Amino acid sequence: MPQPTPAGLPGKIQHFIDGRFVDSVDGETFDVINPTTDEVYIQAASGKQADIDLAVAAARRAFDGPWSKMLPRARSRVLHTIADLIEGQDQRLAELETWDTGLPITQALGQARRAAENFRFFADLIVAQRDDTYKVPGRQVNYVNRKPKGVAGLITPWNTPFMLESWKLAPALATGNTVVLKPAEFTPLSASLWAGIFREAGVPDGVFNLVNGFGETAGDALVKHPDVPLISFTGESRTGQLIFANAAPFLKGLSMELGGKSPAVVFADADLESALDATVFGVFSLNGERCTAGSRVLVERSVYDEFVAAYARRAAAITVGDPSDPATEVGALVHPEHRAKVVRYVEIGKGEARLVAGGEPMEGNFVAPTVFADVRPQARIFQEEIFGPVVAITPFDSDAEALELANGVKYGLAAYIWTNDLKRAHAFAQNVEAGMVWLNSNNVRDLRTPFGGVKASGLGHEGGYRSIDFYTDQQAVHISLSDSHSPRFGTSSTPQK
Repeated sequence: MPQPTPAGLPGKIQHFIDGRFVDSVDGETFDVINPTTDEVYIQAASGKQADIDLAVAAARRAFDGPWSKMLPRARSRVLHTIADLIEGQDQRLAELETWDTGLPITQALGQARRAAENFRFFADLIVAQRDDTYKVPGRQVNYVNRKPKGVAGLITPWNTPFMLESWKLAPALATGNTVVLKPAEFTPLSASLWAGIFREAGVPDGVFNLVNGFGETAGDALVKHPDVPLISFTGESRTGQLIFANAAPFLKGLSMELGGKSPAVVFADADLESALDATVFGVFSLNGERCTAGSRVLVERSVYDEFVAAYARRAAAITVGDPSDPATEVGALVHPEHRAKVVRYVEIGKGEARLVAGGEPMEGNFVAPTVFADVRPQARIFQEEIFGPVVAITPFDSDAEALELANGVKYGLAAYIWTNDLKRAHAFAQNVEAGMVWLNSNNVRDLRTPFGGVKASGLGHEGGYRSIDFYTDQQAVHISLSDSHSPRFGTSSTPQK
């Protein structure tokens, strides 16, 4: 499946520290492959402790400079300019993202535009935000003062990397912090564009720093650096556990959006055609490499056979092919290592459930959209995150059984409920163990709402004011309007023995 090479690829990928592109201190690099061909197309600088030290020092100096002290309106103008610059090159961003990740071009373009919207949202929010004020009439006024925390360490994943980087960069910068970004080693290409965008927008040197490399080296050094007070991480749950442990001695602020095995629950009274559209898109879009994918579809038994048959037909008709072709709906998985993991789960599934679509081998990093039916809740393909174009469909007979199945995994990121019974919808939403719930809706997120999971799916929330809370310290200031009436210790005329 040939893919045209984007124009203007860089000769190599470097770090960006204190306003300059630089190689690693030790000169080491690593290979970056094109997922469609499995061929190495570029070398990226491989960061280690020394590179992180330089980046953090630059960010610390910049934090002590004008950026953290700018009025919100001034930072807002910069963020709006960043959004303008992203929108002005959204097609090129999409081409590079598709080349580097294997995402279908139409979906990559949507992610580039969402990145611009993330910056616009926080540019507006920091100007419009208000903080709490409390009055005790005639006696006291209390108000909250926000301060940026310092150097934010941002560790981002390889699925939709540019958009997910914007998700962290925008609020971190909007609130006056400086940053060190460590992008995923599989997909460093689009991250290298941030330097030029920020420079053109007028972001001072050192406010944004980028160190490429592996989690075990660059990521670990960033997490353990004593001058980085907060870490925002998106990735798998096991890595999140390591970060939690390594950050604990420093008492760092942590926000971690981790894995998911989200249920999509379809009741018999739902609009089945809409539910079919949403549940097919929800697991096969972005090549199935999405944390909020509804990868467990739970269907009420009275409509189960009809729904499974329709689902299998739709999955079999999905266009798999060249990610740069606008007609492609599922492209190449990001890396041969990841493809091997997904294919292992497909083989496991063949022994655990009924295969009704896909499952056949494909060349390269391509995996056909695969549907398993009659999946038991004890099955590995029901319990474990696959992170690919593979879905498990399971029947249920009652609301109570549906809830038990939905909650019967270690994850709790998202849930999708399809029913026209309003009472049932809200009752189910209240009881399902998920950080986010969509009722009769696909994953359409309002940026003002909290994003995050429960159980093994995360720690903390970002989005809207939750991001402002994470990236700032909240200081309570108390002003007395009258005599404080403090008890007068030490005024006794008789010394105590």
